[in-house]
Amino acid sequence: MATIIRKRKGNGLYYYAVEVRRVNGQPRIVWQKYLGKLEDIVRRKEEPTPKPVTAKLFDFGAVAALWTIARRLRLVEHVDAHAPKRDQGPSVGEYMLIAALNRAVAPTSKAKMGEWFEGTVLRRLMPHVKARQLSSQRFWDHMDRLDAETLRAIERDLTAHMVREFALDLRALVYDTTNFVTYIDSATDSAIPQRGASKAKRFDLKQVGLALLVTLDFHVPLFHDAYPGHRHDSREFESVVDELVARYRMLAEQCEDITLILDKGNNARPNYQHLQGYHVVGSLVPSQHPDLLSIPKSAFHPLQGQWAGHWAYRTTQTVFGRPHTVLLVYHETLFLGQLQGMTTKLKKATQALREISARLERYRQHRRGQPPTLEGVKRQVEGILKGESLHELIHIDLRLEEGLPALHFEIDHAALQALAERRFGKTLLFTDQASWTDEQIVAAYRGQAHVERAIRQMKDPHFESFRPMFHWTDGKIRVHAFYCVMALALASLLLREVHRRAQARGMEPPVDSIPELVDTLGGIHEVAHLYPLASKIPGHLTLSEMSPRQRLLFDLLELAALAP
Repeated sequence: MATIIRKRKGNGLYYYAVEVRRVNGQPRIVWQKYLGKLEDIVRRKEEPTPKPVTAKLFDFGAVAALWTIARRLRLVEHVDAHAPKRDQGPSVGEYMLIAALNRAVAPTSKAKMGEWFEGTVLRRLMPHVKARQLSSQRFWDHMDRLDAETLRAIERDLTAHMVREFALDLRALVYDTTNFVTYIDSATDSAIPQRGASKAKRFDLKQVGLALLVTLDFHVPLFHDAYPGHRHDSREFESVVDELVARYRMLAEQCEDITLILDKGNNARPNYQHLQGYHVVGSLVPSQHPDLLSIPKSAFHPLQGQWAGHWAYRTTQTVFGRPHTVLLVYHETLFLGQLQGMTTKLKKATQALREISARLERYRQHRRGQPPTLEGVKRQVEGILKGESLHELIHIDLRLEEGLPALHFEIDHAALQALAERRFGKTLLFTDQASWTDEQIVAAYRGQAHVERAIRQMKDPHFESFRPMFHWTDGKIRVHAFYCVMALALASLLLREVHRRAQARGMEPPVDSIPELVDTLGGIHEVAHLYPLASKIPGHLTLSEMSPRQRLLFDLLELAALAP
């Protein structure tokens, strides 16, 4: 308990607040604070307390929470172990950490990185880093220290540490690919940005391909590869299969039985033959297996539990040179969706054919312009019927009438009904996990939603975004992909921690998704109160007022340890 004492120095009396404790049996002053002369104390008491003249806000919640995950992951240490530099300014690992945190909460260009850094709690958590050191050129210089092999080695170490530190469930992993459009100039001499089959339908733009291997356990990425945008999925899978096998040997130390879930875009016999160690769940193109599609629905049996409403037929067949369990699954919702999709395609196709027929009729009546040719009209019709099964469902009658082409067509409704009964609503799965139940096989394959969720997250312009990408050389594109994947890993692990800690307390998790988590935490700010210089009162930091959900997240993640 503090008391006030006075000390005489010369002719003056000075007052102190002190705390006295016994040390080795003797009273000792263990703490003191100078209060001033008596008249100073009276004057301060009578004068009004100065009010702050302004305040500054700094991002605290989301950045601090992700920073704690990065510390547990030892992100900086793993990067620096493979890319050391002289002790001069921030390390390569610190540059990568700052880039990953920025991508996770507020993606910006390198030119604005210093400004963003100064507006966050990082200026306090990383006091040796100065905003002027975060220029575009400094970032590029440090990115040049990370070549493809170094990045791969760093990711291996990070993955091994992540699995141990966070006890990730490795029993089922999902692999898939996507691409991201860029605005890189066509004349740019880079191997990775290429025009290809764009999932965004921007065939006029170059794109970058990205392969991801994620856990079903909160879609945490364990492996990634940035590849040329025109490379087919199966070719990309072939190029990384050796690394996936090496990754399996590392992960098998933590989990012996690992099942890899693949999309049919990766189907190729050599890929599966070289995928040593992993069990596999994949899908087949139904149209390539007419014998299975012809099996009547009366032979199917209903699935149980969460898959009630699904029906399945189970058999064993040779797939890619080896015997596998094959499961033909039917679901009414998928049936209705595919039927509606085909109806829409038929509507668009018949509308386009109707316009061609009308143009031919107008020329027949007015004879203006270049006369149409039978071959030219045939090419137009073939382009319209290029879609799946359309040529089977629309009967075309294209012939010359009075020397000019004429087009007549009709929908074959009987063929549409036969196609729907044979094909719609069915998914064809295969696996070498012969002991699994039908429900387990379906659940594993539906786990692809986790990698799709991770990919959607990386296409969100606000959080964990791959875009915008302000790089055009292959080396920097690979580094950009690395810290974007690290941003996804930090956010996924953070969401996992929230759910794990909430469940440990017997409560429902306060958030369900990464955007919801980052947005909620992002509303927690650090507030700096600034006083007039004449008051000689130093500025001080507090946290902004929190909503009940923010307070719950604050407590669950133990952010008080980083609070001012």
